[in-house]
Amino acid sequence: MKKYILLWILILNVGCSNSHLVEMEGRVAVKGSMPFTYLVIEDTLTHKSYKIQNSKDFDLIHQQKKIIKIKAELIKKAVGPGFPAEIKVIEVI
Repeated sequence: MKKYILLWILILNVGCSNSHLVEMEGRVAVKGSMPFTYLVIEDTLTHKSYKIQNSKDFDLIHQQKKIIKIKAELIKKAVGPGFPAEIKVIEVI
């Protein structure tokens, strides 16, 4: 019985700590062609692009071609070329 209780506690702890917080520094750019443009940040270390879901909340469109540092939550993983990972910005540092 104790084994089952410990197993459930372990499962609940792993399930609750599934937060995907990311801190990165990169260049903000607009990708795509009209009318399918979107704002991305390209990480300076890994050179991977991340699509920003809530760019209007932080007015990041005016930060184009600038290197900024952000804290973000990973929403979706990258599917393949043309479908970058999606993030939700929590804080601009």
